[in-house]
Amino acid sequence: MSETPRRKIPEAALSRLPIYLRILVDLAADEVTQVSSEQLAELAAVNAAKVRKDLSYLGTYGTRGVGYDVQFLMYQIQRELGLNQSWPVVIVGAGNLGQALANFTGISERGFHIVGVVDKDETKIGSIVGGVRVTHADELTQIVQSKTVSIGIIATPAQHAQEAADALVRAGVGSIMNFAPTVLSVPNGVNVRKVDLALELQILSYYEQCRTNNHLASPTGDNTGAVSA
Repeated sequence: MSETPRRKIPEAALSRLPIYLRILVDLAADEVTQVSSEQLAELAAVNAAKVRKDLSYLGTYGTRGVGYDVQFLMYQIQRELGLNQSWPVVIVGAGNLGQALANFTGISERGFHIVGVVDKDETKIGSIVGGVRVTHADELTQIVQSKTVSIGIIATPAQHAQEAADALVRAGVGSIMNFAPTVLSVPNGVNVRKVDLALELQILSYYEQCRTNNHLASPTGDNTGAVSA
């Protein structure tokens, strides 16, 4: 029986697949063998219809009244995300953030292998982080080509991020994760994911402000401190 052709997964659905995978890994650790879309939805904080739609892009629809086989669904998501192979990764920037990322065991546990860490700071070159010796940024291309690296992580200060991106692109890296708080300019065909910690903190600040304002509001509904529109 031929496999159902899979459609291109929309960005929003793609961003939820790793969440489902993490939930499935936890369920498997607890020896749970079946999970319904409703259970997945509750654990992922989305609605069940969205879960079913997302998983339909994998060509899987579960079994009515039974749900999804946990192990098989894990396999399908891992295959779709390319996690059934090990991806070599290079980190540009051996400062505090770069060192923390290199030492983060969760990266290797999810199918990624740090094969190089580069920097221009002579005081950092030669040190060992995450079991990898820091080398000069001039060796980036050699690392990328010899280790067949296709994913790069930028952990530099913002003012050096574009230079790092340009170097990664020249070396042949096709996907970049950017931790620097700046927008990168890259050629078409190069994928960039931005992780902006400051932005996320600002969003949390908004929610904390809302929560504080709600606590200060009168229980009778007389929100004297509210600003009129």
